[in-house]
Amino acid sequence: MIGSVQRALRLLEAAGSHSGGAPAKQLAREAGLPLPTAYHLLRTLTHEGYLRREGGVFVLGDAACRLAGGGLQQKRRSMILDSLAHFRDAVGAPVYFAVYREGEIEVVGVSATPSSPACEEWADFRETGHAHAIGQCLLGQLDEEMRKDHYDRHPVEPITAYTVRDLRSLEHRIGALGRMQPVTERQEYALGTVCAAIPITAGDTAATMAISLPLHQEDRLLYVVDRLRSEVGALLRTLSFSISI
Repeated sequence: MIGSVQRALRLLEAAGSHSGGAPAKQLAREAGLPLPTAYHLLRTLTHEGYLRREGGVFVLGDAACRLAGGGLQQKRRSMILDSLAHFRDAVGAPVYFAVYREGEIEVVGVSATPSSPACEEWADFRETGHAHAIGQCLLGQLDEEMRKDHYDRHPVEPITAYTVRDLRSLEHRIGALGRMQPVTERQEYALGTVCAAIPITAGDTAATMAISLPLHQEDRLLYVVDRLRSEVGALLRTLSFSISI
């Protein structure tokens, strides 16, 4: 064990327990350190941005706050991945979770198994949102201005023989979708694959859960997506499912 690291961490814990900050003498006492040692470590921690001195007291600095934020982010991501694994086992298919953030489609997590592999991202999901169920579901949750901005940056172009042919056709499809209705697509993104996505209500954030199946299991698609919608609904009613990741 490295004693200096242990002592510095005890000082950080002591400083973190005082929202308004605490002076060096108090932090040294609470950390069980001699005052000269505490002063030396406090200067180092302040220099590195883990503490900040304000009016004679020490408070947590930006670097410490970034560490705390990273821990929260990891916890949220772990919760999402655990949930995806639960959904995967419940529906017997790969499950995807994606959001529309800062003008781009972002696949936050995927859960699959060797016997039920996920669809291979052979063309960038962000650039081909018009061609897959995840993207179509997210685009359908945006207003016309946001969709236009997306199309200007990522034009609608066929990537398989089954892809929606042009912007007009895509907009017609999106306009025909009912609220909270699943979006399905057949070989539009990947040959031999069918997909379905359901919209997720999360404040102002567009989000979706999706599944994919091999083409020969197409007759299972609606059953699987209905099962997924039921499972997701139960989770959202019982847990605080955050997508801030």
